[in-house]
Amino acid sequence: MTVFSKIVAGEIPSYKVAEDDRYYAFLDINPLQWGHTLVIPKQETDYIFDLDDRTLADMQVFAKKVAMAIKAAIPCRKVGQAVLGLEVPHAHIHLVPLTSEGDMDFHKKISDPDPDKMKETAAMIAEQFEKE
Repeated sequence: MTVFSKIVAGEIPSYKVAEDDRYYAFLDINPLQWGHTLVIPKQETDYIFDLDDRTLADMQVFAKKVAMAIKAAIPCRKVGQAVLGLEVPHAHIHLVPLTSEGDMDFHKKISDPDPDKMKETAAMIAEQFEKE
């Protein structure tokens, strides 16, 4: 069981921003920017392109709704999307609020993000997600 599956199962806490019966979105604990969110399928699959077409397409639609919530909650020009998938063997999409292209540099993370600010950020995004 991956760390992401343990998060979905409630075995590991997360800063949840959105969920439905098939997908789960939560703040990255090592964010590039405030509001950096991960979107995962609840079905544990290592490689995003191993997902069946319907699951992948629906995941993108779910991610779009999450991205719109991020943009409404966090001051940014756009929300960037990246799929790396090397650090955790569970398909996932990174959604990162952007004011410049440099904001998507995975070598420049927020060091020691404040837990209270993480909770507040997650709540703001979740509130916007519910409005969608």
